[in-house]
Amino acid sequence: MWRKLIKTDMVKRYSFKLFIRVAIFLFVFVLYIINKELIKEILNMKFSFGIINYGITPMHVIWLVFMVMMITHLFPNDKLSMALRKNKKETYVEVPGYSQLELMKFVQEQNIKAWSIMLLWLCFNAIWGMLYLFGMIDGADLFMLTVFYFLCDYICILFFCPFQTFIMKNKCCVNCRIYDWGHFMMFTPMLFIKNFYSWSLFFTALIVLIHWEIMYAKYPQRFWSGSNQTLQCMHCKDKTCQWKKAGSGAKQKEKG
Repeated sequence: MWRKLIKTDMVKRYSFKLFIRVAIFLFVFVLYIINKELIKEILNMKFSFGIINYGITPMHVIWLVFMVMMITHLFPNDKLSMALRKNKKETYVEVPGYSQLELMKFVQEQNIKAWSIMLLWLCFNAIWGMLYLFGMIDGADLFMLTVFYFLCDYICILFFCPFQTFIMKNKCCVNCRIYDWGHFMMFTPMLFIKNFYSWSLFFTALIVLIHWEIMYAKYPQRFWSGSNQTLQCMHCKDKTCQWKKAGSGAKQKEKG
């Protein structure tokens, strides 16, 4: 049964960002359908001379948006979700007397699940890489796939996430072990295109992932609701899980 949603600042912000992502996806999809060759030309042009010859195109703007988006994840501000900011010292509120043994058990279980997802993701995208290397698809196809992943990222956050549902089993994105893997997953197809724009996106995303993993390894207590009060439902200010909860008719749990 559907319920009235709580319109928190984060819900409003994510709703607006979802609208922007849908608009970007539709723009690229229309361009992909009517002028696929233009996408291929932009992907193949050199970084410096490309702007001189073509001017600043919407594709350059999209590339810049992607880059700025990833850089903000390396230096998160207070307007970002707690799912991202939980690795910061300032947001950590210790649960008194939490069990170190339970924390280590949690970390071990989550690591197994997380790296299972990584293996699955790399194997799945290796298919696209092989198709590209054998000339069955081209750079424009990989870019369109990337933009599709870009849209799916927010669909997973707001509506349905197969990784959460079938593998990780975490109760929400705020508690997600692999929350900041999104950009790496998004730009995986770009690895196969030998170009400044594609590789800059992929390797910046890789830096974001490595930064996240370093923080997780150093401060695992910040990532578990059993040791960090901020991640418990009763203290959550994001409430971005509401569409998932409402759609399934499930009651929001208040346990940590």
